[in-house]
Amino acid sequence: MTQRTLLPNRREILQLSALACSGLLAARPAAAQSGPVRLGALLPLTGAGGPYGAPMAKVAKAVVDEVNAAGGILGRKIELFVEDDQTNAEAAVRAARKLIDVDKVAAVMGTWSSAVTTAVAPLCWESKTFQTTTSGADSITLLPHQGYLIRTQPNTTLQGQKFGAFAVESGAKKVFFISPQTPFVKTQLDGISAALKKSGGSVGSLVYDDKRPSYRSEVDEILRFEPDAIILGGYTPDTIVMLKDLFRAGYKGSKIAFAYSVNQKLIESVPPEIVEGTFTISPSPAEGSNAYARVAKLAGMSNPDPYTAQMYDQINLVVLALAAGGGEMNGTTIKTSVRTISQGTDRSKVDNATEGLKLLAAKKKIDYDGASGPCDFTDIGDIGDCKFRYEQVKSAKLALLRIA
Repeated sequence: MTQRTLLPNRREILQLSALACSGLLAARPAAAQSGPVRLGALLPLTGAGGPYGAPMAKVAKAVVDEVNAAGGILGRKIELFVEDDQTNAEAAVRAARKLIDVDKVAAVMGTWSSAVTTAVAPLCWESKTFQTTTSGADSITLLPHQGYLIRTQPNTTLQGQKFGAFAVESGAKKVFFISPQTPFVKTQLDGISAALKKSGGSVGSLVYDDKRPSYRSEVDEILRFEPDAIILGGYTPDTIVMLKDLFRAGYKGSKIAFAYSVNQKLIESVPPEIVEGTFTISPSPAEGSNAYARVAKLAGMSNPDPYTAQMYDQINLVVLALAAGGGEMNGTTIKTSVRTISQGTDRSKVDNATEGLKLLAAKKKIDYDGASGPCDFTDIGDIGDCKFRYEQVKSAKLALLRIA
């Protein structure tokens, strides 16, 4: 299976937008306000994001089961439709059309890859389907989504600043950033550069083809810069190849990567010496919170990853927003109500939908804080606050350094 993670080019975006406005994605009539409430999850069950899709689906289904067992949303049961986006923009568009046009869902939740989210977003806002995502590219919330999109992942400008600051803290003066062509490559680089400039350091960068079997020529270019630290911006498949070529070339400096890329699956798939000592950074779930403990139980995981925690929050937010709207079970209701149940003062704190539904039924105001932390959103749909998790590969395991 070909795994494509590139951002659709301008022509492809225009084609997707045209489809969204055409008869293939005509405005839907108002959903019948009886029977089940239909919600969709569009997840990377295969492809580069495959390790994360299955637990995301499992926790979403578990939350739906809990809500249905407690009576549903205002007496209506939930039907959850799960589709595989294959970590591929073209496959994601086909799956999203099914969710929107055939299944007639009120929300499409969980999109992981920034390229997938970018491709699917026009279909969602044109059909007034609410979209929640774990993607980080800054460009996503700058799209004209009309309020039909929020994300629980911090944007990549902030992530880039964290990567750069960590490199500086580790003593690096010359940092090289390498990445395939993703929707977040520029903003990630901008954040890294800002951190290095502040400390008097310098940054080199290279964008590579993520389908090549070897990156030896790219590695030669990187090493000519004589970096103290290399920041790896790719996904797991291409990062495996890059790490092997860096090892063969004798690179001895620091390596810093996204935690979704250098994960336990990668660590177990290469000889230990290739990945040993690599640092990883990721947005951190709210470890130690009741919500995080609930995710661990529902997903059957001792240490749920950030995306599973965010998926838990997204399904809870959507359910509570629909209930708070008190009327039609559609994307516009979610858009209108999602901030009323997730932020504000003098409200009852909740971390799960079943508890929140009881409070809403009692005419109480609620403030949802979840497994990924506070769910306060800016006007354009960005998350307002997040901690980061720093780990290092030691003896073929990821060892926690700190959460800050």
